[in-house]
Amino acid sequence: MASLRSFLPRSLFGRALAILLVPIVVLQLVVGLVFFQRHYQRVTEQMTRNVAYELAYGVEEIDTAGDPAQAALRISQLSRPLDLWLRLEPGATLRPGDVRDVFDITGAKVVETFQASFREPLHIDLSDAHSAVLRIQTRLGVLEATIPRDRLSVSNPHQLLVLMILAALLLTAVAILFLRNQVRPIRAMAEAAEAFGKGRSVPFRPAGAEEVRRAGAAFLSMRSRLERQIEQRTQMLSGVSHDLRTPLTRMKLTLALMDESEETRDLLQDTDQMERMLGEFLAFARGDSLEETVDTEPFGLAESVAEDARRAGAEVNLVGDGAALGGPTVPLRAGAVARALHNLVGNAARHGSRVLLSVRLSDKWLAFVVEDDGPGIPEADRARALQPFIRLDAARPQTEGGSVGLGLSIAMDVARSHGGSLDLGTSPQLGGLRATLRLPR
Repeated sequence: MASLRSFLPRSLFGRALAILLVPIVVLQLVVGLVFFQRHYQRVTEQMTRNVAYELAYGVEEIDTAGDPAQAALRISQLSRPLDLWLRLEPGATLRPGDVRDVFDITGAKVVETFQASFREPLHIDLSDAHSAVLRIQTRLGVLEATIPRDRLSVSNPHQLLVLMILAALLLTAVAILFLRNQVRPIRAMAEAAEAFGKGRSVPFRPAGAEEVRRAGAAFLSMRSRLERQIEQRTQMLSGVSHDLRTPLTRMKLTLALMDESEETRDLLQDTDQMERMLGEFLAFARGDSLEETVDTEPFGLAESVAEDARRAGAEVNLVGDGAALGGPTVPLRAGAVARALHNLVGNAARHGSRVLLSVRLSDKWLAFVVEDDGPGIPEADRARALQPFIRLDAARPQTEGGSVGLGLSIAMDVARSHGGSLDLGTSPQLGGLRATLRLPR
């Protein structure tokens, strides 16, 4: 069953075309077979039997003749009215049998009918497409009859097959034309949905059959609602960010004007931590769906992220494969991907002493790979580490550089918004964590 399924078409166009054409082809084959058996075979049998009756009369004339000369005279007199070329070979004998082409579709019925019509031994030669040679054993010798082939079977029996093939080709062309017009709106809607899943909004207008139009209209309505919700959430978070940052700024200013003491230093650390947590939370909640997709050079983007990490004191090595180094561009939301890489590189630098950032480019995928020499993440905890607000290093105080638990979640959201993925594993080179941000091209 699995092997049969592998030969079936996978696209809607191919399956619809198969559903339409297979019954037509099967119907034509059945009708052609039945028509051939009931028409061509029966007509061939009837025409061959008529010729056999005429030849039987000639055999009777030979058997009732007194000598071969008289028999030959009678046969010559029958040739013209019977429209057959007849010749008597006095005293000759024959070996019964038949000769015919493998592709002679009516030859078998001709041989069968002749053999059923004569009790005498006979030899039938149907190798010539225009005439048949029949040799019949008689009392005085062998009667040889050359018979035009159109007297034994219907001429041009292939015309029906030709007409069936032409009709099938015409129906196939019409079916392909109509099916393509019906499938095109579905394909356009699928492309629009795929682009929206990657954060791009492409023009789409419902078309096609009523059901396809309804599905297209439902998709447009859903896309519009999602875009409004994202816009409203962004506006709300912008207001929240402004409202929360204003008192934090006043608190920091007030603390800066106060005399320095252990309490003021602790309060400044707390306000800095609150500001950092607020920034990470807003970055996670805001998302990146409203950013524009632009053609971006991936290696240049990774180079800027690595340079920022080096200025912050991290040891980051950047490598790229030949395809990435060639300067190709990939449609990305550059700001979102940069934030994701900053988070991944920051996590790697925080838990390890060396960081390796790799850029890999293929025909279908763009991959940013961040590796470190830290302790890594156990395989059982990797899925949990991608969840928001999960801190596997909870024992380390945040004032000492611990994370808020949103870095990997933000990177995961960026990957998913582009239609990609974020995979965690073990670095084969450095031995720590390996995070692969995979984005489709």
